[in-house]
Amino acid sequence: MTLEEKLGQLQLLDNPAAAADRAAALDLVRRGLVGGILNAHGAQQVNELQRLAMQESRLKIPLLFGYDVVHGYRTIFPVPLGEASSWDPSLAEETARIAATEARAAGVNWTFAPMVDIARDARWGRIVEGAGEDPFLGAEMARARVRGFQGRALAAPDAVAACVKHFAAYGAAEAGRDYNTTDLSEWTLREVYLPPFKAAIDAGVETVMSAFNDLNGVPASANPFLLTDILRGEWKFAGFVVSDYTAVPELIAHGLAADEADAAAQALNAGLDMEMVSRLFNLHGARLVRQGKVPLARIDEAVRRILRLKFRLGLFDRPYVDETREARLMLAPAHLDAARRAAARSLVLLKNQGDLLPLRKDLRAIAVIGPLADSQRDVLGPWHAAGRAEEAVTLLQGIRAKVGAKTEVLYAKGCEIEGGTTDGIAEAVRVAKAADVAIVAVGESAEMSGEAASRTSLALPGHQLALVKAIQATGKPTVVVLMNGRPLAIEWVAENVPAILETWFAGIQAGYAIADVLFGDVNPGGKLPVTFPRTVGQAPLYYNHKNTGRPPQPNNKYTSKYIDAPWTPLFPFGHGLSYTQFRFSNLQLSRTRLSTNERLVVTVDVENTGQRAGDEVVQLYIRDVAASATRPVRELKGFARITLAAGERRTVRFELGPEHLGAHDRHMRFVVEPGEFRLYVGNSSAGGLEARFDVFD
Repeated sequence: MTLEEKLGQLQLLDNPAAAADRAAALDLVRRGLVGGILNAHGAQQVNELQRLAMQESRLKIPLLFGYDVVHGYRTIFPVPLGEASSWDPSLAEETARIAATEARAAGVNWTFAPMVDIARDARWGRIVEGAGEDPFLGAEMARARVRGFQGRALAAPDAVAACVKHFAAYGAAEAGRDYNTTDLSEWTLREVYLPPFKAAIDAGVETVMSAFNDLNGVPASANPFLLTDILRGEWKFAGFVVSDYTAVPELIAHGLAADEADAAAQALNAGLDMEMVSRLFNLHGARLVRQGKVPLARIDEAVRRILRLKFRLGLFDRPYVDETREARLMLAPAHLDAARRAAARSLVLLKNQGDLLPLRKDLRAIAVIGPLADSQRDVLGPWHAAGRAEEAVTLLQGIRAKVGAKTEVLYAKGCEIEGGTTDGIAEAVRVAKAADVAIVAVGESAEMSGEAASRTSLALPGHQLALVKAIQATGKPTVVVLMNGRPLAIEWVAENVPAILETWFAGIQAGYAIADVLFGDVNPGGKLPVTFPRTVGQAPLYYNHKNTGRPPQPNNKYTSKYIDAPWTPLFPFGHGLSYTQFRFSNLQLSRTRLSTNERLVVTVDVENTGQRAGDEVVQLYIRDVAASATRPVRELKGFARITLAAGERRTVRFELGPEHLGAHDRHMRFVVEPGEFRLYVGNSSAGGLEARFDVFD
């Protein structure tokens, strides 16, 4: 390979069809100066571009085709934050496998997922793309999604290479503002933000995407501590690292690089292997090598990593896609069934006063109200790949399909999601008064979450709260259905509306799945993967906080709290109700003293004391009472979603070892320190059964 051809393999180019100069972009492919294409999908389009590389370039090296298949390709599943609410990694693996199957049939062989950034600040729009605020839950979901995307063999027709992103600490952006700087201790980096990435690496993820943000003054895309010391040195990662969209020239705006050549040199020398969209490696790489500013060995290693993935994907043997397979697999009945089941398992029942839910199917009239009640576009969420709004099922459609012919389903939009006037509220009130129950769908538009969608308010946008208040004032039983990509501050709703169902953006089968839960065909079992604040002023708010030297006390001003609002959450991490009741009992530890390298078995009995079958998520938390570096008040270390018939009791078993009890000390060594530990088992991060044990050297 010539040096220019080597540098070509380091280039991920945007889809030539969208380029300002399409001919010039295609010429780069002909000359072998492109390693992969971004945002080209569909078997026919992919094959056309691949033929250009295979038939007209000198070396005939196949192209990678990357696309943001974040929560489904054509069959759109719940957004990742919603899917994390299922607390079911096997479900995440299944949906990722279906997404991979559809994507590979459409020519996509590389997905920019999973996004595993821990997010503690609900103002950050990209919280919707991850698994929430907890590193343990995030790690479990990361492993599952990597397994689902990549399967057992990358060359298989139902597998794509995964790309874990964004490395690292992107979710810690100051003020919750996307792309903003991050400044945090190495302890917090290693304890909170890195574990899901390490889990993805251990699961065999093929690629890593560097983050937009800087970290403690060094942008992630040119950060040797992240890209070389940790990723290669500590974790022995053998795949390649791709930048995020134009992140390399952005090193200049960050104030790290003096010019384009300097940006390319710093990114390459730090350990970045492939550049997305921008072409600084292509344009300046040869000169940088000749000047001795970038070693040729650094270029060669990056090329090896990229070519290795192409071989593993089977592209040298089978570069083209079977164009007849694409149509057969899109929206297959089994895929739609999985989407409906995944959506239903992701819903979280936040409140159900007086057992208002589930609803009867033989009601005389049901009012379905709200700007999100009949929105096909919004239920798909912000990253919906090749999903089509016209194929999505809305809440209104789902309810009409669920009830019998004798039940009248009335509809009123009421108001817009944001902006607009209150003129439609009167019609919504009239509709509610004519019905037996009012279901009000409110929240965010899909565009209000995701990339570049940070918010300074967590309140219901526009006139939606006024709409809810007006419907509640009619005296009709009212159910609020939330659709959103982040925790919302809904204190008035929580205090006044009897039933609240959190549905996030539930995907292509959203309406059917929500109706399944509202009418009791599915008993909700989801739990919150993020804390719901009372007000945006509490952000960032998360359950695994430190105790401080002055933990909050009700009657002591000089403790850590607010003077104008409670410091506690509206709904805690792990919260979620069911249409049945569960009782925890008989918490047992295999021992109460163990050495630092021994393992502890924990068992607890869980009984369904209600009248119907249901799911409970059994959650185990620990606290290291005194350590050389202070530890959180609670840390999730185990969970299990179980299904129990009415009256059924089951013993749930957990096993804790050094990997659960250890933490990084002051010298960044991962160690298990002797001392007292407390253990909690329950159905959320608040309360639960308690026990204690001691660890000794």
